[in-house]
Amino acid sequence: MTGDPGSVLAVFAHPDDAELWCGATLALHAAHARVTVAVPHRDPERDAEAAAGAAILGTELHQLASAQASLITDLIMELHPEIVITHPVNDVHPEHRAIAAAVLAALPDAVIATGFPHRVFTSDTYNSLTLDGPVRADTIIDATATFSVKMQALHAHQSQPIADHFGPMAQNLGRLWGARIGTTYAEAFTAVPILGRLPAATCL
Repeated sequence: MTGDPGSVLAVFAHPDDAELWCGATLALHAAHARVTVAVPHRDPERDAEAAAGAAILGTELHQLASAQASLITDLIMELHPEIVITHPVNDVHPEHRAIAAAVLAALPDAVIATGFPHRVFTSDTYNSLTLDGPVRADTIIDATATFSVKMQALHAHQSQPIADHFGPMAQNLGRLWGARIGTTYAEAFTAVPILGRLPAATCL
């Protein structure tokens, strides 16, 4: 990265998604800039886990009343994030696809009105496989320094199968992406065009 990381809005479908797919990168950015995780309300237990995970990452938490694009537009207009991160548009999980579609639908009005975000990225997904095949990441971030924070935040979601399922998958994906760039752990992202403008993809 050149300079300090920019402000981030991470919009995901489930309370543990931010930690699972990009928690180390969010923690890295949160040390230098405002980072907000936005997820829809669930039940009281999962909402509390979302708050605990966000606190460990050092991020703010915004719980959406629903996954409506208009609410995401309003949030972008309020926060002016330099970077927005969400799920792959072709994710295997239908709720992930719905959130990604809502984010894409929210962008035109927000960008025209405010100029933000400057960059949009999609994250990794289950075993890096989408409906269209493997994730083709054009941006891989060294996550080694904050990977332990990511895992601590992920384990805050005690109602979920972290120890037996999501935790090992996060470790495996982190090592695999890290091997691509010669580091211990890394996280993968794919740049998304904003009104026909594609950001440089060497860093977030």
